[in-house]
Amino acid sequence: MSSNALHVPVMLQRCLDMLAPALARPGAVVVDCTLGLGGHSEALLRDFPEARLIALDRDPSALRLAGERLAPYGDRATLVHAVYDELPEVLDRLGVPRVQGILFDLGVSSMQLDEAGRGFAYAQDAPLDMRMDQTTGVSAAEVLNTYPPGDLVRILRTYGEEKFAKKIVDAVVRERAKEPFTNSARLVELIREALPQAAKRTGGNPAKRTFQALRIEVNGELAVLERAIPAAVRALAVGGRIAVLSYHSLEDRLVKQVLAAGASNTAPPGLPVIPEQYQPRLKLLTRGAELPTEEEIAENRRAAPARFRGAERIREEVAP
Repeated sequence: MSSNALHVPVMLQRCLDMLAPALARPGAVVVDCTLGLGGHSEALLRDFPEARLIALDRDPSALRLAGERLAPYGDRATLVHAVYDELPEVLDRLGVPRVQGILFDLGVSSMQLDEAGRGFAYAQDAPLDMRMDQTTGVSAAEVLNTYPPGDLVRILRTYGEEKFAKKIVDAVVRERAKEPFTNSARLVELIREALPQAAKRTGGNPAKRTFQALRIEVNGELAVLERAIPAAVRALAVGGRIAVLSYHSLEDRLVKQVLAAGASNTAPPGLPVIPEQYQPRLKLLTRGAELPTEEEIAENRRAAPARFRGAERIREEVAP
């Protein structure tokens, strides 16, 4: 299956419009920190013919498929196997001190959801893997089978915002003692049985929150994001712009905090004039988080939970 057939980029036009003022200049460099199947990257290369693209992904399969898609753009596109918190090292290696645009499309790519063997989707039975890079790290099955109960409860509550974490974990611990977990269908069934009847009537598939929590734990997503967003802001040239698509409240909250902190002055209270080193480094370009249109959600259901934020770098860091 071609990568184009698999992938409809979320809020594509909004991302392009947000980055356009920074990428119109010759020699502009834009970083797609979450290449996936290359839908956003392809549009960036197409719409900004003067721009050069650097694209990161931790998933070797995604890099291969996106590489085929972006091949017509030749050496304007540099694809790198890396997690997005490695952005400073990647730019350093490529000799690029500052960039004009940065895009993050967080969460799971369409390919990872659609490939049954990856174990991301609760709607089909598959090995409980969930690693975005299957060459490294622990799988979701290992997390379920080996983590102490207290850690599992914390993960489900924190990363899945799952109210019934304790009930689910009690059932997991009971079942894993009989036989280790290997496949998603057994976990989905266990969650259905563990939840009270009323909880199963609302909010879609009852396994959704547990699967989200496991995926975030397996891939260290929030810890990576916590490092990646500040690093991305530091990599922006003055006049450069960052655009971020988040898919759940934990991601969006983290992005909001970093961008809001960059757009605030850090001066001690009561100063009559605010010195340069305390002035905001960012200007927020979105009022709160923007949502996809109803038309887009109708065309692409995966856009439904998206939250979009953008900011512009307006000042260099100044040492105190």
